[in-house]
Amino acid sequence: MGDGVIRTVRGAGLLRAPAEAGRRGRALTGGVNPARGGALAPVRARSRRGERYMRPAHAWITAAAAMLALAALVADAREGRLRERIRERLHERARPAASAALPGPDGAIRAPGLYRYTLRHDGLERGYLVYVPPSYRPGQPMPLLFAFHGGGGHMEWQADDTKYGLVSKADRAGFIAVFPNGFSRFPGGRLATWNAGACCGDARDRAVDDVGFVRRVHADVSRRLAVDATRVYATGMSNGAMLAYRLACEAPDLFRAIAAVAGTDATRGCAPSREVAVLHIHARDDTHVLFDGGAGPDAFRDPAKVTDFTSVAQTVQRWVQRNGCAATPVRVVDRPDATCDLHAPCRGGARVQVCITDSGGHSWPGGGAVRGKSPATALSANDAMWTFFQSLPPRGG
Repeated sequence: MGDGVIRTVRGAGLLRAPAEAGRRGRALTGGVNPARGGALAPVRARSRRGERYMRPAHAWITAAAAMLALAALVADAREGRLRERIRERLHERARPAASAALPGPDGAIRAPGLYRYTLRHDGLERGYLVYVPPSYRPGQPMPLLFAFHGGGGHMEWQADDTKYGLVSKADRAGFIAVFPNGFSRFPGGRLATWNAGACCGDARDRAVDDVGFVRRVHADVSRRLAVDATRVYATGMSNGAMLAYRLACEAPDLFRAIAAVAGTDATRGCAPSREVAVLHIHARDDTHVLFDGGAGPDAFRDPAKVTDFTSVAQTVQRWVQRNGCAATPVRVVDRPDATCDLHAPCRGGARVQVCITDSGGHSWPGGGAVRGKSPATALSANDAMWTFFQSLPPRGG
């Protein structure tokens, strides 16, 4: 941590000052004695006076050194929190900026990069980011992935590659990534939430039309880029995962599959017109959206802003029934700290898969540490979801 290095260097320099002052004091107490031919000899009276003069300085410097040492101990006790705050500030400053490449006169995007757009829906001005990988070629349809941030987040947070790695995954796998912003009352869209049905926050309480907003974003992106309409997917973290489930219920005409991370089905009702493949990823030790159901102690300061979350097992069972899948799963991944079970076949070529990690808490497996907590490393959410998406057969119109 930069601040820690500066503090250590400065502290060491100041703590060395008393010894240096002592050496200077001793040098000043000696002199030339003419009676001995000019040889260097101690002059005792001057030495005593020098010692008397140096004592107040020594006392002051010693006291200052003690104060610095105490301050360093206090700082070290706070170092973990300071490090995390500074790291988040640096991430905030380094958040993705809109690309310098501008769309053409017709609004089409022809160059790779990150673009920022706003549109007005349901009386609200909403925003989204779209990332176009270097492999994109105008006129050649490419898969499209919607990535929804968690409750209290924002679009730049989800697009931060150090946290979620979705931009790098888009580069490697060759897909367009869209990062919409949830509803927020604050400048810059911070502390945003999604209306996923029973959760969460102001978006739910104000009945914000997030499904309609996502449809508008899909239409806007499809106007600007060549999108493969048969390969449109959604993923999300926590409250964003819950929105993905609502989209599977209410926009199955758009989405072929979803990948929900650390957020269960919070819909109040669901009757999809066609099958949507579902991948669910969750940690057993999640303290926000509890694995066995309910809101954990870290879910939200105000419990009224969330809900009694559905369990992972109940969420998976709902979608096994909705998609008409085989009731008994097959284990397709079996590693220390991570397993994946697949329900297939299902109607319409859909699948339902659940991947569970033993550790990692409320985080994005394989991603970066968020708020000082490290995610599971036995599984990569990005790799697991893209493998799942690619395993699905083409779906007709």
